[in-house]
Amino acid sequence: MTPVQLYVLAGVLLCGLGFAGFLLTSHLLRKLMAFNIMGSGTFLLLVGLAQPNNTPDPVPQALVLTGIVVALAATALALVLMRRWYHLSGRTDLQGGPGD
Repeated sequence: MTPVQLYVLAGVLLCGLGFAGFLLTSHLLRKLMAFNIMGSGTFLLLVGLAQPNNTPDPVPQALVLTGIVVALAATALALVLMRRWYHLSGRTDLQGGPGD
């Protein structure tokens, strides 16, 4: 198995694991963690597919670095929103609202 195939296989497994975790959990923090795992798998898949002849392509690597920065900012925003939701509703899932 070549390193490119290993990257692609690991990326697909991480994407699948993150997607399953996102769908099967109701706790907001676990959903966020599953979403981040799915994003990491996507980044790994993109880097793995961007090596045609075992020579890395710099453009997808730059896109992955940019994606990591955006994912970090989105995670921070999601954590702030989750904290506010917990403060308003006292719940860690989206089943009920503040007025329920």
